[in-house]
This record gives sequence, structure tokens and C-alpha cells, in this order.
Amino acid sequence: MQPLICHLDMDAFFVSVEELFDPSLKGKPVIVGGKADQRGVVAAASYAARKFGVHSAMPLRTAARLCPQATFVDGHMHRYGEYSRKVSTVLTHFSPKVDMASIDEAYLDLTGTSRLLGPPLKAAHLLHEAIREATSLHCSLGLASSRLVAKISSDQAKPNGVLYILPGTEARFLAPLEVRKVPGVGKKTEEALHKIGIRHVGDLAALDESFLAERFGRWGLALAGKALGLDAGGWFDTPIGANEDPKSISHEHTFGEDTADKEKLETTLLKLSEMVAQRLREHQLYSRTVSLKLRDEDFVTVTRASTLDHATQLDREIATAVTELFRKAWDGKKPIRLLGVHAGSLQAMEGQMNLLEEANTARLREAFRSVDHIRNKFGDSAISLAKSLKAGIRERVQDSPARRKKKNP
Repeated sequence: MQPLICHLDMDAFFVSVEELFDPSLKGKPVIVGGKADQRGVVAAASYAARKFGVHSAMPLRTAARLCPQATFVDGHMHRYGEYSRKVSTVLTHFSPKVDMASIDEAYLDLTGTSRLLGPPLKAAHLLHEAIREATSLHCSLGLASSRLVAKISSDQAKPNGVLYILPGTEARFLAPLEVRKVPGVGKKTEEALHKIGIRHVGDLAALDESFLAERFGRWGLALAGKALGLDAGGWFDTPIGANEDPKSISHEHTFGEDTADKEKLETTLLKLSEMVAQRLREHQLYSRTVSLKLRDEDFVTVTRASTLDHATQLDREIATAVTELFRKAWDGKKPIRLLGVHAGSLQAMEGQMNLLEEANTARLREAFRSVDHIRNKFGDSAISLAKSLKAGIRERVQDSPARRKKKNP
């Protein structure tokens, strides 16, 4: 049976959700991620803002210089999560095999659904309309025999379009596209390919695998396959619907101004510990190793790690460990630019605990699950430890896979 993969990408998702709640933003340059004078990065930009060169992951201050007339929005993660779950609900009505690759994109395996949904383009248009009816938002859909080509075709269909690449035409479709269109080809790989005269996917496809392997190693072999439209190498190495747990979980915060205020630094660590612990609970994982990341005003980065006597997913235990690391690593004078909290050595079970402490710990876990439920419904800022409120960390504008893959969205 001919494989049929659909890639769905919500158009300017964060901005589009903000426009639902504030229609005055429609048609204007809008940037989500923070204020124009803050050190953070752009989480999303409207199409009107993109015309000025603004793109995601760009520093907010750079975006402000490129598009000073833009409206800057902090972002509302609870809203994005709500609409992402609406999208996920619709997708499960079209296929039992769904991967929410991020909060605003997904893969569906539509192989063998023609009797129920009709031919590929009819199925895609039904899905397109169902998303619009459920969310009042636009999306772009790409259909192909592989995830790689489906993803690239949805990008080519933007905004609000549908593009189906017929089986057997994948290489012809890819050939004229610039190599950066291939998922996994970042700036450094693109520059390396340009140096050997490779600017389009067709140029890449014309090279011998042995040459690419010699030049780029295993990644070169993957590139050879991707140039032909195959799901080769990383990015597409697990079946659709096969969820994987993360290997580690971390959160970082860059201060608007470098600071040596001890209370501010430690409350920031407490808030980051809360965020990491919540992600652990979302994935039903426990961490045995807690790490601190510290970057000072001179961009000198220090990392320190601590192995706990038992695995945990509790805020206070992570915060206690990372605060102790911080007090040993910081001289108390040097202004700090960035702090990060990292949880590693993840496991599904908590491991051995003192039986006398188990009852109390179980009550704490249950209490924090209730807190997580409130945060998921009303946003991360809805409830927090009193001391961590002073940290001033904005609500996160990215989502965790565990939130996206709720069994009953």
C-alpha cells in the first residue's frame, strides 16, 4: 500500500491565537515573545512583521530595530495550549497515528484511509476545513509518501494552502528548492554545502553518496537520502505515533540587565526549578542529577552538577540542590547574565526511599499535580510559590511534548 503522510503546520500560530482575543492586531506587524527592550527572543512573528526580516529565535531588540512599529506581546501559553489541544482532537478523528511534533505542527499517517476519507486531496481539504471550524485558525497541509517531503510541501503551501506531491515526483519537486529547505540543514551545513557549490537540493541529489559520506560522515549519507525525498537519518527515525521520553529537561532565563542581587538570583533559580519539576511530572519522570548553568557579564559560562540520593520530581528538592550549587559557584559579586536549571539521569520510577518519608512525599506529589492542573488551564503564572513570584520570569511561550500528547485533550 502506497504510504500517505500528511504534515499540518498552523499558520503564524501564536500570533493568530492572539488575534482571536484582540482583533485589532489583524493585519499588523505583531511579535510574540516579550517587550521590545528585553533580552529574550522572538517566539513568533506575524506575516506583516516577517516582511521586515523578523523571524523566530531572533533577539527581541534586533526585531525592534528591524520593525519598530510592531506590537510586542508577551504571549499566553495557556491559550496556545488550549488551541493546540483542539487541533490534536481534530487530528485523532482523521487517523489513529498522530505525532504532535510541536505545539503548532503535526504528522498524520493517512495510509489506507481512502475508503473513509476519500482520495488524498479530498481528505486534506476535509481536514483543512475541520481545523478551521474547530479553531477559527488557518493551517497549511502537505501530503507526500514521506514525512520529509510532506513537511517541505506544507511549507511551500503557506499560508493557508494544501499541496500534494504525487508518488514518484518527490525528487523533481525537491530539485529546484534551496538546500536550507531540507529539515536538519542548518546555517553551518548550508554554508559547508555552498562552499562545494551545492545550493539547491537537485545539486545535492547529483552527488555520489561516497563523496557526501567522506565529506560529512553519516550525516552525508542521510543528506543523500533526503535529497531524494526519503526519511533518512535523524529527525524522521521513529514511526508516527511512537512517543519518546526526553533524555533531559531544562529551563534557562536571561536577565534584562546583568544582576548581582542575591535574592533575585535565588528566586529565579526557584522559579526555574518549579518549571523543570512541572515538566518532569508531565512526563511522569524522575531526575537523579540536577545541574546549574551560570553565565556572567563577561559571557563566562560555568556548569555544576549534583547527584541526589534518590530520584525526584519535586520543586523544593530540585531547588534546594541547585541553590546549593549556585552558592558554591558564585562569588557573590560578579553580575550574572543567565541562569539555568537542568534535570538529567531521568527514570520512570522514583527508586528507593525512606519509608517514613514516603507518605509525606506522596502527598506533596499529589499537591503539585493539582498545581500543574491549574497552571495548564490558566497559565504558568496562575499559581506559584510566593518567593518565586519575585523572579519576574515571563510565562513560557513554548510547550512540552507531554502537554501536547494528553490522551484526552
